[in-house]
Amino acid sequence: MSTSASVPAGPQRAIAHRGTVTDRLVEANERYAAAFTDPGMDARPVLHVAVVACMDARLDLHDALGLELGDCHTIRNAGGVVTDDVIRSLTISQRALGTRSVVLIHHTGCGLESLTEDFRHELEDEVGQRPPWAVEAFRDVEQDVRQSMQRVRTSPFLVHTDDVRGFVFDVKTGLLREIDPT
Repeated sequence: MSTSASVPAGPQRAIAHRGTVTDRLVEANERYAAAFTDPGMDARPVLHVAVVACMDARLDLHDALGLELGDCHTIRNAGGVVTDDVIRSLTISQRALGTRSVVLIHHTGCGLESLTEDFRHELEDEVGQRPPWAVEAFRDVEQDVRQSMQRVRTSPFLVHTDDVRGFVFDVKTGLLREIDPT
């Protein structure tokens, strides 16, 4: 099945192939929008918290953390690692939108535990150009959570670094396990 996003806009949309994943997502959005009511929310998270987590499809952060729409900023990437772009998003979240707490969530069985930086070299061999980003692979999920907490706590761009906590989400039980930063 194709995941192409090249669906014609406007009146031609009706004759598009409706079998792609993207087509199903657009159709779901049309149903959602038909019943949508503007909740009148501000962009500032109600709970003044930003959650950084892995992009893994098994993590339903809102349900797992008891969050509602508007409660938090959610920043996701492969591994939930704190990269320069995560610091960028957290800086905007704190300085422009009032968040004060940071919750970091890695998880058991993460795909980054089976990768190495060789992945970048393999990409370079395949496409002729090395990616400018690091894979940020890790072998020890707890140590990587500690490293992510340290990156947040020592960033000169973040003004609120006193409430930074890290966790490992167990994909088999749904439970969070807090990681001691030391």
